[in-house]
Amino acid sequence: MLPFKLVYSDGYYLPIGTHVFPAEKYRRVHDRLLETGFFEASDFLTPHPATDDDVLLVHSEQYVTKLKTGTLSAREQLELEVPYSPELVRAFWLAAGGSILAAEHSFKDGIAFNIGGGFHHAFPDHGEGFCMIHDVAVAIRRMQRDGRISRAMTVDCDVHQGNGTAAIFAAASISRDRLPSASALTLKPQPGNLRNARAGDVFTISLHQENNYPMHKPPSSIDVDLPDGIGDEVYLGWLDNALSSGLRQFDPELICYIAGADPYREDQLGGLALTIDGLKRRDELVFRVARSRDIPVMVTFAGGYARRVEDTVTIHCNTVIAAKEVFGLN
Repeated sequence: MLPFKLVYSDGYYLPIGTHVFPAEKYRRVHDRLLETGFFEASDFLTPHPATDDDVLLVHSEQYVTKLKTGTLSAREQLELEVPYSPELVRAFWLAAGGSILAAEHSFKDGIAFNIGGGFHHAFPDHGEGFCMIHDVAVAIRRMQRDGRISRAMTVDCDVHQGNGTAAIFAAASISRDRLPSASALTLKPQPGNLRNARAGDVFTISLHQENNYPMHKPPSSIDVDLPDGIGDEVYLGWLDNALSSGLRQFDPELICYIAGADPYREDQLGGLALTIDGLKRRDELVFRVARSRDIPVMVTFAGGYARRVEDTVTIHCNTVIAAKEVFGLN
């Protein structure tokens, strides 16, 4: 039995037809974890959908009404890049409920997973890039509303910048200086660009490929703009640098880790060159930093568009295995 919980529902399946987004990956991750024999059915929790009041903590009443009544404009549907349906709305509300449940359980066990979610391109008044509502932001605002936390940090390791996250937790940009990445992993200047901005009650870190979607990248608290084609060691050095910098500036009571699988070198929508092993080392780094500081971690999965869906499933499963190895230690 795991020392933490995994939140999952068959209702996470996104009814979007043939699409570059592998809608079946959530079920495949769930099934693969059970097939390993290291995980049991009792390790999984079933979520309830977020309430409309939960979603309205982040999204505008007008936008929520459009989603619930199917009255999005043609342009708004086009921006989503997935076909609208009432069933899709239910799936996104359920994913948000899963992130709320995972956030709650992270305080019991130190870490908890939503085997879904991470829809970081959703804005308060519209959706973008396969993301209808922002489940992570909903979970944070719900935890704040309930008095569980006052401060949170998002650590976004999807290959695409978390533009919705940055906009929701808007921070004023104060610099765009090139900074070297210096850490135990990489001790010489490396290509990349780290941009700092001020933070409010949520500190946002985004580590992403610069020359990729979205074209306009609103400022996060820390943005690490990575050049095309970087591999494991350079990436890990920048991640270590960003985490160290962020945690010097901000003292979060919860870390929300968006563990995208798309920095993988075989990803169809990415242009970085991380290996499957490098991505697992990425996860281990985030978890070890959080555990060493006793900061609860809520994990969501985000993008993953590998040519072989099995690779995306392996990367997501490895994130859970990494947590088992780090948080299973005495």
